[in-house]
Amino acid sequence: MSNHSFNAQAATSLWQLWQHGAKTFPDAIALVDPHSKPPTRISYGDTFEQINAFGAGLRSLGIQFGDKVALIADNSPRWLIADQGILAIGAADATRSSQAERNELLYIIEHSDSVAIVVENLATLRKLEPELHNLPVKQIILLSDEDAPEGAYNFQQLLAKGASKDLGNPPIQRDTLATLIYTSGTTARPKGVMLTHGNFLYEVAAAQTVLQLQINEKVLSILPTWHSYERTFEYFIFSQGCTQIYTNLRTIKKDLKDHKPNYMVAVPRLWESIYEGVQKQFREQPASKQRLINFFFSNSQKYIVAKRTVQGLDVENINPTFGEKFKAAFVMAGLWAIHRLGHKLVYQKVREATGGNFKYIVSGGGSIAEHLEDFYEIVGIEILGGYGLTETSPITHVRRPNRNIRGGDGQPFPQTETRIVDLATRENVPTWQQGLVLIRGPQVMQGYYKNPEATAKAIDPQGWFDTGDLGKVSAWGDLVITGRAKDTIVLTNGENIEPQPIEDVCIRSAYIDQVMLVGQDQKQLGLLIVPNLSALEAAKLIPADSELANILPLLNEPKIRNLYRDELNREIQNRPGYSINDRIGVFAFLPAPFTIDNGCLTQTFKIRRNIICDRYQDIIVKMFSN
Repeated sequence: MSNHSFNAQAATSLWQLWQHGAKTFPDAIALVDPHSKPPTRISYGDTFEQINAFGAGLRSLGIQFGDKVALIADNSPRWLIADQGILAIGAADATRSSQAERNELLYIIEHSDSVAIVVENLATLRKLEPELHNLPVKQIILLSDEDAPEGAYNFQQLLAKGASKDLGNPPIQRDTLATLIYTSGTTARPKGVMLTHGNFLYEVAAAQTVLQLQINEKVLSILPTWHSYERTFEYFIFSQGCTQIYTNLRTIKKDLKDHKPNYMVAVPRLWESIYEGVQKQFREQPASKQRLINFFFSNSQKYIVAKRTVQGLDVENINPTFGEKFKAAFVMAGLWAIHRLGHKLVYQKVREATGGNFKYIVSGGGSIAEHLEDFYEIVGIEILGGYGLTETSPITHVRRPNRNIRGGDGQPFPQTETRIVDLATRENVPTWQQGLVLIRGPQVMQGYYKNPEATAKAIDPQGWFDTGDLGKVSAWGDLVITGRAKDTIVLTNGENIEPQPIEDVCIRSAYIDQVMLVGQDQKQLGLLIVPNLSALEAAKLIPADSELANILPLLNEPKIRNLYRDELNREIQNRPGYSINDRIGVFAFLPAPFTIDNGCLTQTFKIRRNIICDRYQDIIVKMFSN
């Protein structure tokens, strides 16, 4: 650990993280929001002062150690100040986006026993009325500067109220509850995951063993800040004195160029969208230039595959023989000059579009597709993939810079144990064989709030947490997640199919934007496709500026359907471990993309399979009956 880093192992509360920052690098900039009006820049010293004032303000309103405060808001410096202010007095926050459905928000406020709420703005408050008045909520705080209703306070008023008061020296310990993070509730009522100060402090300390960041290094933030993945990563970077810069989907391209970040954490869908943007630019180049770009990428692909074999970083061949390494080294030597020239002529421009200063990007919230791993490695942007769940605070495994096995999900954090067991017997399975992933370690949640039955089902008496994921572990501890136990599609021939790996290869096609695999209790697999209109337009297969819903008849003409059939056959048959059961028997085009707004994606861009199946049930039935 470097001398400027926060000692998370010795700490008992997250408040000490900010105390350390204010003392060690008070003038370093902690928070930058270029999109607020006016733009926001707050130093570590000022952030610490505002956290203390916010917490003391809540305490002066009667909020006590152990109370729950609902925090219903989205990414901003004020979210962080509110979060840490609540935790600083030993209260716990129940977090959710202000964009969530009102019934879900009201349920969270009630279920969490929140005695106060902190909301994004007046509009969010009004969204919760009139039912809010029937709940035992004693205090209302707006994160905005709008005029607060009678008896409520806006952000500045609360800071002023707490400015001259103290935090009351609350008896916070590592097992003190810090937050309730409510699961998205795609299949049932959302459950409140109970995470402690110790859960988060363990994650910070463990992350420090993976990466050492420098004071003032820039980190771009786009994921929902209330989500455990983004939140834990933020706590980690603040332990190192970094500057967090807030962005969003509308401004990310500009923010990458303007702020030139060193690090960024996101989900596979975001890395896919950046990749798609680059591919679109490539398709707009003259034919001769496209051929040159394809030449470089084709040869660099062979180069990185050979390089992985030499370094023992190929997930399909983690322990290559001397002969395999020698042959791969020979291939590397022959392609090195072409790869370097590609870097100079093509890849450097791609890097510049992302700001040109990335040291690492971190991908989690789902396994990242192989073609994205290849693309980013070729252009020289290193991805550190990881694994975890909200219930594990969330990180349990992460790929290390010195063992970055693409296609894998990393090695365990210190003190984290992994078991792979048979789904039926719960007996351990042999190394590198698929089974159910169980986790035990200091990051595992206390349980689900007021839900002992669900807690007992998730965590056994020995402390093993059932992730619900399928995976395998190498002899060296490398984890590879292969699917979700409940997502497994069982065909009528009894074959079990994991949808994620097949979906990942399907979206390699330039003509496909999003997909979802279906086929439970069918003879063959089916695929729901959201087509990539810009690629179809570039190929002159559809008119320019087409609207998806309007061109479905055109997409179903034989010429285009044959194109998609060929694309799917090629990508799936080239998949390692291809089986005849993986073949897509039928497919259908959807009239709209999967988005957060239409309910088909979670806030972290994961597809909500049950929602999509329900919405497009008619299309699915028709697809399999033809």
